[in-house]
Amino acid sequence: MKIVETRLPGVLRIEPQVFGDSRGLFFETWQANRYQKADISGPFVQSNFAQSQRDVIRGLHYQLKHPQGKLVWVTRGEIFDVVVDIRVGSPTFGQWVGEELSDVNHVQLYIPPGFAHGYGVISEIADVQYLCTDFYEPNDEYGIRWDDEMLKITWPISAPTVSEKDRLLPNLKDVSKTTLPLFDLSP
Repeated sequence: MKIVETRLPGVLRIEPQVFGDSRGLFFETWQANRYQKADISGPFVQSNFAQSQRDVIRGLHYQLKHPQGKLVWVTRGEIFDVVVDIRVGSPTFGQWVGEELSDVNHVQLYIPPGFAHGYGVISEIADVQYLCTDFYEPNDEYGIRWDDEMLKITWPISAPTVSEKDRLLPNLKDVSKTTLPLFDLSP
């Protein structure tokens, strides 16, 4: 397994070792000992699955009282996965990274708690799976606009389909600092 830290500290691109032959392929999507060596220790308490059509953008979402670390990968199709540092006091506040995740490259993305997350579907259909380090709490759901002009995310989608809920999310500059995570300086 190859792990590459992105330009957002703690956000990791993971390239698992894939074993393939004429029958198909095999790779580990999670192995506690191996991932723990990369500081991805979980524990993961919830597993999610989402299926979306081409040009759907989901996000950018985050939780405050129950922040979720996420390990994300695609089992069918391809997405452009985006992570935004929204931690107040972080040296990379307002910066983002994007990674293409697909059923061909098998890349995973680890997103630590405290970051906003979303993705856009760039194949006909995409099946996305992710493990979470905390339970989803509907009353602890926050987000920022996918097309926030301050962030300047270069989505590879020209005519996105976005839910009504996500269309109503505020821009980052309009979010109260009391509803954003804080940057933690402790080791």
